[in-house]
Amino acid sequence: MKNLSAEMRRYGVTNIDLQNAIGCSLKTVVNKLNETSEFSVSEALSIRDKFFPSLRIAYLFASDGDQRKKPANLSLPQEDRDSA
Repeated sequence: MKNLSAEMRRYGVTNIDLQNAIGCSLKTVVNKLNETSEFSVSEALSIRDKFFPSLRIAYLFASDGDQRKKPANLSLPQEDRDSA
């Protein structure tokens, strides 16, 4: 949840603010931010609507595992370059 955490810092939103918004324990908020457990759709919508109304849900709640790394080398083998 790097995007959500970054936006929380940018907007001054605390874990306690999230706790109050979705009605759970602080430990649960930490677990959700660390991706030990997941935010429900209704929790995600509540957080977005209350604190980040101009941001997209898909951006805010992108999993750290969703960040795709660019392959280091995309060059084609010689035989494929010759036929391209």
